[in-house]
Amino acid sequence: MTDDGAHNVDEYIEDLAAFVTASPSSFHAAAEGARRLGEHGFTTLDERDDWSGLGPGRYLVVRDGALVAWVVPDGAGPATGYRVIGAHTDSPGFKLKPHPDVGLLGWQQAGVEIYGGPLLNSWLDRELCFAGRVTTRHGAEHLIATGPVARIPQLAIHLDRTVNEGLALDRQTGVQPVWGAGDPGGLMDRLLRGSGIDPEHVVGWDLVVADTQPPRRFGGAEEFLASGRLDNLSAMHAGLLAMIAAPGDGTLISVLAAFDHEELGSQSRSGASGPLLADVLERITDGLGGDAVDLRRALAASTCLSVDAGHLVHPNQPGRHDPVNRPRPGAGPLLKLNANQRYATDAVGAAMWARACAAARVPYQEFVSHNGVPCGSTIGPLTATRLGIRTIDVGLGLLSMHSVREMCHVDDAAALGAAVAAFLTLPVE
Repeated sequence: MTDDGAHNVDEYIEDLAAFVTASPSSFHAAAEGARRLGEHGFTTLDERDDWSGLGPGRYLVVRDGALVAWVVPDGAGPATGYRVIGAHTDSPGFKLKPHPDVGLLGWQQAGVEIYGGPLLNSWLDRELCFAGRVTTRHGAEHLIATGPVARIPQLAIHLDRTVNEGLALDRQTGVQPVWGAGDPGGLMDRLLRGSGIDPEHVVGWDLVVADTQPPRRFGGAEEFLASGRLDNLSAMHAGLLAMIAAPGDGTLISVLAAFDHEELGSQSRSGASGPLLADVLERITDGLGGDAVDLRRALAASTCLSVDAGHLVHPNQPGRHDPVNRPRPGAGPLLKLNANQRYATDAVGAAMWARACAAARVPYQEFVSHNGVPCGSTIGPLTATRLGIRTIDVGLGLLSMHSVREMCHVDDAAALGAAVAAFLTLPVE
């Protein structure tokens, strides 16, 4: 992708890297998203407050590790439709268990539970941090993020001569990080060091493990980006920039819905299978003087762009991919299709995505799975099922998806951002 005014690739990648670095957990991603939007005129609302009578403007709400933001344009009415960008804030990895102090033989370790479907081997021998939220007995919530404090050490080849024939980690005993030396104990004291929070007052936490190596460009022409959590902070980042640029005088209401817990199936109060997006859209329509019928009319005039990472063809494993549809690095973001509705794209949505990419002056490429290698799914089918909104599944092509450190082509990331922004401004057909 050349710099034709849609996005400067270098600036876009630098900002994406900064967003990923600031977002080691879903809670941090939601907070960083709210901070960025707040700097551009978005007002944070409380779900417990009365939203009736809210006129044109820019608003957001945070529910745990999820964020929904919207722009109500001048002239919006009770049946005004929505343009929704869907994404998710979480990434696969590990979550800290209760009573996390474990270890033996002079090693202090942290008891963790596997979160989602990470490539376990990729987490070995990396310097790791803990990040997320802790709560005190009085209900106060605090975000914390440590520096590098832990590591999951691999067994030396001298002690397992068959390791290169296939490494299989025990999901209980093989993935507990080492964080200190001595008898087990004191992990929360270490994690809260410098936070001003008394460990004696902490009674609960939602803390995940994250890699501390910052994102970095590499390659012969620095055309690649290596980073943790590109699945799916690359989508949330694109959505944030699109919302910041969203017009205040359009004919549709622009929305960003960044859900939590997609990697677990989305069944939570802050996930796409929960009521969050439906609650917000209903309250927006209600605030514009609409009723239940107006809401159904608005949803019938709405479209959701579900943005989640997809797969580039792997040069060492081409047989794992469809023999004809083979997404290549630098050839544009992906339009994701699946006959069994694991992705929600249909022909009408595909045409809309083609118009968005044409308006952004970027290419795109189709992704379908090899028939013998079933694909995963996204928030797209869930949103389409819950709300009846036409939904299009798209995303950034990656290698090493669900690794602690994924990679993409920088042109594809910038092109995705340009196309997502264009989606919000497409004329109503």
